[in-house]
Amino acid sequence: MNIPQLQVTTTKAQLGLTTRQPTQQIEQPKATLDLQQPQAEMTINTTKSRLFIDTTQARADMDLKSAAQRTEEVAQYARSEVSNGIARRAEDGNELMKIENGGSPNASFAERAFRQPYSSLNLKFIPSYGSVKVSFEPGSVDIRVDPQKVINNSKANKPMHTYTPGKVTTELLQKPSIQIDWKV
Repeated sequence: MNIPQLQVTTTKAQLGLTTRQPTQQIEQPKATLDLQQPQAEMTINTTKSRLFIDTTQARADMDLKSAAQRTEEVAQYARSEVSNGIARRAEDGNELMKIENGGSPNASFAERAFRQPYSSLNLKFIPSYGSVKVSFEPGSVDIRVDPQKVINNSKANKPMHTYTPGKVTTELLQKPSIQIDWKV
């Protein structure tokens, strides 16, 4: 016996997809640098140090005297000798006036004139201690520095960004279909 049959034939739908990839470009340009550093302003003020050395007394101790000092000493010595001479002559005159009291004034005059004074031995350091006078005034240094600020005109450049979005297109490559047949 023949039984009728139902025959179904289907065709699937086919879709076609076309994609275009997105593109993105990012570029970062270097920063524009503009830096300037002005020189610092510096001023230096100094006062000189001073050293004073007075060797007048030390030179005098070594008998290296100036002409003015030597002249003063000779004048002082001359005044002293004149005074001593006047005193001696006055004393001699007084002795001669009193000759009637006895004695021999001429012999005592001769004895005094030719008597040698005793000399003593002394140890003397030349120049004497403290004869060189030294004084010192220290100098000073004043340094002033005025730093200058940095001039910064640098700029950061923005990144360059281009973006093309992707796209998907669809198309129907094959339509779906269904066929139904009876077979007897």
